[in-house]
Amino acid sequence: MSAPRPTLADDFHKQTVGKICSDIRRFYDTKTKFRVYHGSTNSTRHANFDRDRIVDVSPLNRVLEVDREKKVAIVEPNVPMDLLVQETKKSGLLPPVVMEFPGITVGGGFVGTAGESSSFKYGFFDRTVNWAEVVLADGTEVIASEDRHPNLFAGLAGSFGTLGVLTLLEIRLIDIKNYVEVTYYPVKSVEESISKVQEETLKDENDYVDGILFAKNSGAIISGRLSDSCPHRSMLQRFSRSWDPWFYLHAEYIASKPARSTEIVPIEDYLFRYDRGAFWTGMYAYKYFMMPFNWLTRLLLNHFMHTRIMYHALHASGHTDRYIIQDLAIPASNTAAFIRFIDSRFGLYPLWLCPLPPNTRGSMAHPHSLATLPSNEPKNDQYINVGVWGPYPSSELEYVKANRELEAKVRELGGLKWLYARAFYTEEEFWQIYDEKQYRDLRKQYKATSLPTVFEKVKDDPNCRKDRFSGPGLKGQIKRILLGTNLTRGFYGIYKALKGGDYLLAKKNK
Repeated sequence: MSAPRPTLADDFHKQTVGKICSDIRRFYDTKTKFRVYHGSTNSTRHANFDRDRIVDVSPLNRVLEVDREKKVAIVEPNVPMDLLVQETKKSGLLPPVVMEFPGITVGGGFVGTAGESSSFKYGFFDRTVNWAEVVLADGTEVIASEDRHPNLFAGLAGSFGTLGVLTLLEIRLIDIKNYVEVTYYPVKSVEESISKVQEETLKDENDYVDGILFAKNSGAIISGRLSDSCPHRSMLQRFSRSWDPWFYLHAEYIASKPARSTEIVPIEDYLFRYDRGAFWTGMYAYKYFMMPFNWLTRLLLNHFMHTRIMYHALHASGHTDRYIIQDLAIPASNTAAFIRFIDSRFGLYPLWLCPLPPNTRGSMAHPHSLATLPSNEPKNDQYINVGVWGPYPSSELEYVKANRELEAKVRELGGLKWLYARAFYTEEEFWQIYDEKQYRDLRKQYKATSLPTVFEKVKDDPNCRKDRFSGPGLKGQIKRILLGTNLTRGFYGIYKALKGGDYLLAKKNK
């Protein structure tokens, strides 16, 4: 499905896009590589933007139109998920794929690959987009859809802004309902959890399916059905208020019971159920600062445990250098083997399980097609996302080694990794996984060769790790001394999050 260029009489949008076109044209004429600046990030890669080499799209943060009859929304790329849901809800509509963190943006979901608990049914977030307005790297403005510039439209998915600058999208919507009827199925093994995930995706009535493995012999597979009824008030369960339980803790309690259990959850509480505590990674912050982890401390520190604050603190503290934070798409037939590898190599639990659609590879940044894979790799298999998130205290050398082992195992099992996370591949290894010729041909056709490549954007940069807490002169020396331990860096991250402001742009040189 596609649409013609929008005729919205929105002067602010036109003026903003006009400035973006002008800035990009200037960079193009001077052969200067630039980065697209959004004002925030849900990536764990090191991010530090040079103010003189950015195209600022942060003002593009509005829902311009919601059409009840056509069931579409015209949205600027910096609209976060919670705002999008709020606006579409007014018209009785809902995006079919909603990323679980409220601060993730529409543009980030489109060009950065977003697969969520409804993706087994509706596909990745990019599959819900009808068309996209894009400014090419020479400053030209185009509309890309399945009918107009179809190769660009397909290539934008998972491109991370390396083919052009996204400025507007039209997103398909579905009818909203007030609640989600959530059913928890306890599982007692890795194999049972994978089998149950696949079983639940085959049920037409299910709108959402995901799962949590708390240990290799304990977990919960969770399905959800959109509903307008709440039969009993006692069945209503919420997760958004400061005194509500974190979702994963509640699921763990439910999974400890022998039989399945069903409850009713308000729609927005379900959609953003993992926001408080960022799934379960917030638990590690309590351990890190040697604080009790109980209902009272979670209540008192609730402000810090939302994902927007946690991402700010994570980047400011530099603790992305000591955490394994990876999402991996693994063929279902190999998922058990992969989890056994994670269990023996890292011992990290909980793990997140999320079933993915058949078009998984097509939404994940130009990987080689299935036809080019070795004959021993699965060809027609459902994929399951395994979220591996947790601390890995080690030397820098061991940390890099462990991540490279993880990447090698994913490749061995026919999987792909989400590129929002840090990538430790060599350039040669990267282009053995991703189709370099097709990608570079597309960049050449749409004059995008002045933009960074996908590899340049996602590769791990050792210099960023070394320079994070350094600086010139006496001030830099004092900073290195004061932030010389992991604990003081942790407090520094909290301070920066409390202070607010920009944490991505490099300071302007005086």
